[in-house]
Amino acid sequence: MIDFLNRNIFQPHPELLVFITVALGFLVGKLRWKAIGLGAVTGCLIAGLVLGAQFKITIDGTVKNLFFTMFLFALGYKVGPQFFRGLKKDGLPQVLNAVIVCVTGLLVSWGFATLLGYGPGLSAGLLGGALTQSAVIGVAQDAIGNLPGLSPDQMKEQENLVAVGYAVTYPLGTILCAMLLANVLPRLYRRNLAAESAQIAKEMDAPSDNPDLHEGYYEIVLRAYTIQRPDLVGRTIDDFENQQKALGHRIYLTRIRRDGKILDHTQQTALLAGDVVAVSALRGSLVDFDARTHIGPETDDVELLGYQTETLHVVASEKAQMGKTIAELRAEPFMVGVYIDKLFRSGTEFPYRLSTPVERGDTLILSGPKRLVDPAGKAIGKPVPTSFATDMIWVGLGIFLGGCLGIPALTAGGVPISLSTSGGALIMGLVFGWIRGKYPTYGNVPPGAQWFMDTLGLCLFVAVVGINAGPSFTSGLATAGWGLLLFGAIATLIPLLVGFFVGHHVQKIRFPILMGVLAGGQTTTAAIGAVNEQSKSQVPTLGYTIPYAISNVLLTIWGAVIVIPIHLTPASYTHLTLPTIHPV
Repeated sequence: MIDFLNRNIFQPHPELLVFITVALGFLVGKLRWKAIGLGAVTGCLIAGLVLGAQFKITIDGTVKNLFFTMFLFALGYKVGPQFFRGLKKDGLPQVLNAVIVCVTGLLVSWGFATLLGYGPGLSAGLLGGALTQSAVIGVAQDAIGNLPGLSPDQMKEQENLVAVGYAVTYPLGTILCAMLLANVLPRLYRRNLAAESAQIAKEMDAPSDNPDLHEGYYEIVLRAYTIQRPDLVGRTIDDFENQQKALGHRIYLTRIRRDGKILDHTQQTALLAGDVVAVSALRGSLVDFDARTHIGPETDDVELLGYQTETLHVVASEKAQMGKTIAELRAEPFMVGVYIDKLFRSGTEFPYRLSTPVERGDTLILSGPKRLVDPAGKAIGKPVPTSFATDMIWVGLGIFLGGCLGIPALTAGGVPISLSTSGGALIMGLVFGWIRGKYPTYGNVPPGAQWFMDTLGLCLFVAVVGINAGPSFTSGLATAGWGLLLFGAIATLIPLLVGFFVGHHVQKIRFPILMGVLAGGQTTTAAIGAVNEQSKSQVPTLGYTIPYAISNVLLTIWGAVIVIPIHLTPASYTHLTLPTIHPV
């Protein structure tokens, strides 16, 4: 039997401790209460603190820096298009609200840290946990490592205190944010999120007799019918489809069999009695149309119906189509027989309506016959064939250039002023993600690779942070006291309330969308989940994406910003350092 208690396995093989920490962290992260859960990141940090306290093993700092830099580049890459889109006129109200939330959070956290005499470690931990931004851990530790006047032991102690402060304040910060936005504020203002979200959705929809709108979900059916109606004989396919379009139906004739042979398809082909036609339509349109009455009897023709179809990802980039609504796009000649199944914006599915304008960098999922989908994709933008290969030239170059950008160059009062290599990776990720949105043929990073760099990269980083901080967690928590938890909770609520006051009373943002704006402003995924659950709709997500992109950048930078004024504050924080604990 392996003697874990004597640490016979983890001392020579610390990498095994990292992987068991990640496994247990993901398990802990699955614990949920309604729509609120700890999440994998917090789970990995908790698991790391517990196992680190037990086994007292130090993991090399290069390991965590590698994963953290990779995570920040992936984060910037994902939100880059949305970040720059938010700087345009139509996104500025949401950007302003997000900035207000972030700046208020920084000021409140700094004020409490100064009042309580916290050093840079606990100050950054309070900020990161209260505002639920995990990236603060790495940026703050990086910044602490560049502070002058600290001995190696003091530096390590302050870096460990970042994890202590975050672990104490994050769970409550997440719960309070979700409860405030999904329950407390709507009840205080006597607002029904579900009813108001439904009203917004109705206002954004086209008239009810338009069959194109089915909550972004299209149930496409394919049938074969034999032409017997005399009034169809001699008419072209184009005439037939235009007639159905005028009646509000989306019904297309996609293939014809005549005298036992399948014809080459053209829109000008004239129909003859006895032709067997393949009909592609929305189920509702076909039911309303009653094809057996208006065309002829249904038949089963495997070869006719077995033509090649395609589901194609297209990144919107053609200037002629930018700004058009989904309804206007569907009216284009190249969209005949082509359906838009889904729309993704900034890497997440976007709850679009017919009135939703198409923006550069949006990904549209088109489906239909391959011969029709391919030209439609080229007319809208750049078709992106499904590929599992990551462009590592793009990723490696982006991280390298970002790291060079972040190397310290300036000082203020002896304190280095820079983005840090991790902050530089974030900025370059934003730029490279924006370039990818404009020119989608470059820099392919498929969803699986993004998940690995984003989610797993951050989880591996915080697992190592937890393992290294574990031996000093108990004493650090005892030193900080219950005040850290109390003031962390207040630091969570104040920015949200300030943002709500401005958004509701000054900016007049619709209530469900404002809840999404605030959830994005505090980058709390659990909160938008809880708000959507209460709304019984994805409408609040309309306010989430831009603030989420802006706040991810600002709050990450705050991790370095809060360290500088705390370090320069005359009050000593040596009473908040921890006893040195050497690995056994």
